[in-house]
Amino acid sequence: MSAAPTDLWTPVRWAENGQIRLAYDRLTDGHEGDPLLLVTGLGVARRRWPDGLCRALAAHGFTVARYDQRDAGESTHLESAATGSPITALFRKRGKAYTAEEMTDDAAAVLDALGWESAHLFGQSLGGAVAQRVAIRHPGRVRTLTTVSAVPGDAAGLGTLRYIRPGTLARFARLKFPETPEGDIEAGVAVARILASPAYPFDEQATRELLEQLADAGVHDRQSQSRQIGAQWHGPPISSIAAPTLVLHGTADPLIKPNAGRRIAARIPGARFVPLPGVGHELPEPVWDEVATEVRRLASGSHREPAN
Repeated sequence: MSAAPTDLWTPVRWAENGQIRLAYDRLTDGHEGDPLLLVTGLGVARRRWPDGLCRALAAHGFTVARYDQRDAGESTHLESAATGSPITALFRKRGKAYTAEEMTDDAAAVLDALGWESAHLFGQSLGGAVAQRVAIRHPGRVRTLTTVSAVPGDAAGLGTLRYIRPGTLARFARLKFPETPEGDIEAGVAVARILASPAYPFDEQATRELLEQLADAGVHDRQSQSRQIGAQWHGPPISSIAAPTLVLHGTADPLIKPNAGRRIAARIPGARFVPLPGVGHELPEPVWDEVATEVRRLASGSHREPAN
């Protein structure tokens, strides 16, 4: 018998990186599998990961854990800094709320709390960039790296613009919703609709129900998003990544151009690029098994210990 929804995830637990508390939990399915840590996107709470995708990964032999990055979900939200909007934070000199290096250390702290010396990393959107940086800064902790719908982890400033569709940014900028729980839900639905996969139907009812359960500002919290996206990377280039790497990218991604994924794969030695036809900036249900199969293929083909 499959686990009831309330039993699918362990109770929330906490990791600490200095003054930052990081909320995480673990899927109860597949608890004896290979450790795999999910890294969330911009402003996204860990509970936005589709349960079906997580169960597909578990069915392919993984123990799946997820966490809220700083400034998202139940993890520590920092004080406002002079970062402006998420769009301007991409291209302007921004406040020093924290660095991209500190965000990678958060992931390492979660691995410590889980008792995992190393794990497979699976990051989507901003989480893909963060996962790339973890593989650079903490190579001994990363068995394999899967990056989904992401820009190169060392892209910065105007160099990021070549990978982003400005028309979608303009659509985001025009979204206006009240700063209320109801406004948060409507904003989340609107953003999800923009980022949906053209080849697959957008399930607005399911999206709305999920957002109502979250009770989280998420994609409506522009200050938190600005701090996340404004965290600057000062480390080595992604060409220094030694972990076996899989790059997934939807061919119809309305936010990040597929050439970003191709560029990542071209620059990381031995990386493999897998396009997802008709997929947008999210992973719809029909591709979950394909994605899990690809991640298992990557893990099974990696017969070495992580780099020290």
